[in-house]
Amino acid sequence: MRSIWNGAISFGLVSIPIKLVNATENHSISFRQIHKTDGGRIRYRKVCELDGEEVSTPEIGKAYEDGDGPMIPITDDDLAALPLPTAKTIEIVAFVPADSIDPLQMDTAYYLSAAGVPAAKPYTLLREALKRSRKVAVAKFALRGRERLGMLRVVDDVIAMHGLLWPDEIRAPEGVAPETDVTVREAELDLADALMDTLGSVDLDSLHDDYREAVEEMIAAKAEGAPVPEREPAAGGGGKVLDLMAALENSVRAAKEGRAEGDEVAEVTRLPAKKTAKRAPAKKATEAKKTTSKPTSKTAAKTTSKTAARTASKATSKATSKTAAKPAKKTAAKTASKTATGARKRASA
Repeated sequence: MRSIWNGAISFGLVSIPIKLVNATENHSISFRQIHKTDGGRIRYRKVCELDGEEVSTPEIGKAYEDGDGPMIPITDDDLAALPLPTAKTIEIVAFVPADSIDPLQMDTAYYLSAAGVPAAKPYTLLREALKRSRKVAVAKFALRGRERLGMLRVVDDVIAMHGLLWPDEIRAPEGVAPETDVTVREAELDLADALMDTLGSVDLDSLHDDYREAVEEMIAAKAEGAPVPEREPAAGGGGKVLDLMAALENSVRAAKEGRAEGDEVAEVTRLPAKKTAKRAPAKKATEAKKTTSKPTSKTAAKTTSKTAARTASKATSKATSKTAAKPAKKTAAKTASKTATGARKRASA
């Protein structure tokens, strides 16, 4: 890969010669502006406002526009005379935990390549030190005429550097959050958690730019004079959300159906539908209560008294039968005894 900057990493008293290489590339399809009538290219020309003449690149310089309007010319010599210790050096200033860097500060990424055999040993030392400490290095460097902030971390066996925005370049999110008070229910959070679990993780390598592919297919078809291929429109997920719970439930259901078979999915407990009952006016409800309460109480009283009477009658009859049964048994025993005695006397006579 072609380097865009040559310099060194300053690691205490250790200097590591390196080359800076772009770690990313832009795959966006660019278009030219043309004249619709004849297809001719539209080009921009740099014209001086004072004399109206077109100016070539060597004739163009820099200037700072003051707030009142006058231009203050700035030459390359003026900039070169400024003290810039990081002009050719990536100066490490601290080692911090990776989660202490706000992702909002992340900018362009670069690979740092060791420049030559002598740089291999200190380069490897810094790389292994970063691995073992599980920290990232915060550094300052200069690129394209300005000093920047950077973060060094290990990617595989290479030291990568992310350009960072300066803290004062991050805008405060004032007036961005919803201004109205919103209450989120536990049931809604449970469904949101279930949706997150159902979607699960994704292999970033499997993601691709569908729009760019469609544009490339369209360009290829037009170049060959073939009809432009038609693609099915994406499932509409926009529109106004009327029922958040229903939308969450439908999202979980759709995510489950979209997952491959055999993948683990989160179980979702269906929430019961809300019951909406109409309330009767207060007067009618009171009258109905009075009308139904009296007959109910009388009926209940009658039923209770009948049940008690039956219970008492059964208990009395049982007690009476037991009491009457005892004398009857005694009388029968006496009679049998006398009969047996008389029979023995007659037999002996």
